[in-house]
Amino acid sequence: MAFRIRILLSVLFATSTLASAQSTERYTFALTGDSIITRTLSVYEEPEFLEMIDLIRGADVAFTNVEMLFHDYQFYPMSAGGGTYMRAPPELAKELAWAGFDLGSLANNHSGDYGPEALLLTEKYVREAGITAAGAGRSLAEAREAKFRETTKARIAFISVASTFPEHAMASASRDDIPARPGMNPLRHETTYHVSRARLEAIRDTMEELSMDPPDDGDELRFLRNRFVLSETPGVRTEPNADDMEAIGMVVRNASRQADYTIVTIHAHEGDGSRFVPAQFLTKFARAMIDEGADVFVGHGPHVLRGIEIYNGKPILYSLGDFLFQNETLQRLPYENYARYGLGEDKGLADFNDARYKNDTIGFPATPEIWESVIAMPVFEGKRLVELRLHPISLGHGQPRTVRGRPMLADDALSRKILMDLKRLSEPFGTQIDNVDGIGIVRLDTRASN
Repeated sequence: MAFRIRILLSVLFATSTLASAQSTERYTFALTGDSIITRTLSVYEEPEFLEMIDLIRGADVAFTNVEMLFHDYQFYPMSAGGGTYMRAPPELAKELAWAGFDLGSLANNHSGDYGPEALLLTEKYVREAGITAAGAGRSLAEAREAKFRETTKARIAFISVASTFPEHAMASASRDDIPARPGMNPLRHETTYHVSRARLEAIRDTMEELSMDPPDDGDELRFLRNRFVLSETPGVRTEPNADDMEAIGMVVRNASRQADYTIVTIHAHEGDGSRFVPAQFLTKFARAMIDEGADVFVGHGPHVLRGIEIYNGKPILYSLGDFLFQNETLQRLPYENYARYGLGEDKGLADFNDARYKNDTIGFPATPEIWESVIAMPVFEGKRLVELRLHPISLGHGQPRTVRGRPMLADDALSRKILMDLKRLSEPFGTQIDNVDGIGIVRLDTRASN
């Protein structure tokens, strides 16, 4: 009997020691924003580029948003596609793996550019490259489900969502023996315009003039698919769709009990008066996902950095901007893109770029912040966030289109500028960021992290 007790105590001691070791072992994430890749990465040798690649590879797990479709033009472009129809050679999926990425989100506003079959084929190529892909599937349930990544130190759950998308790109459920529609994982939201009585009545008058048969009275109108309500404080309010948020929350609740760490990522262009400020629904959704069990929340989509919040001891990165932004060097574009700028059959892709950006004087090429970002590296000890480092990167603003769009570590002057911008954007969330030798260090309240 005494022998059995000693054995039991030894097992309990060993288990306790192992649990203690696991709870204090450091685990590092490398997190990036949008990767619009159209060119090979692995041929380049600049020290600032290779040092950045080593940074990503050195993390325990690395993430990027794969804002690209990989196929050989065997699918029709969809008429409701984005400003650029994204497509790259399938072999470029391996370039993202070469760079060190383990996780790739597929839910974004370009998921449906070439229809559902192209999205499913993209998922296949990304997965075969060795990257765990989430956010797309043959049904809504499959698009929403968490995907899991096994790493040396921990099991990672990964959920990918988008709030910016054309309707045809959404995955659907099946009903009455009609097959589900393949697509991406949506988070819908509603926008409500709060207006004064005078403005509301002006809208009512406009509807009457257009024979749109508005109600004779009341404090709410729906006009051109928008909702207007009477308010003493005019402004724009956004709310996440309750059904979508509950369904996604259920996935997070379950995934967080099946993994050591859970990442939720969203592609969201929507801002609150500015592309640099997250929309209200996005802030509500992010915090709700942390409450449901997510350890890290990562945003992307507006092509610029947004602020950082530490909520209940967990990092919310509202947007990490761009990591790769090679949208000017696609192989082909469909007829609609050229027609939008009055370009005929005698014009090509370079002509399209010149017309779209007026020879780099407007739009993306003329906006420095599009080409400035960070690699965010949260470090956990067990479930406790102990460090969050921000490594500034440059995508080459002002360089020719054959060069810009590929990232590397930023120089000292640009690093200071990027970190100052991120510090300013993060202050409304109560987050303070220090510049330590060109790296941003987020100040953490260790009491809130326990």
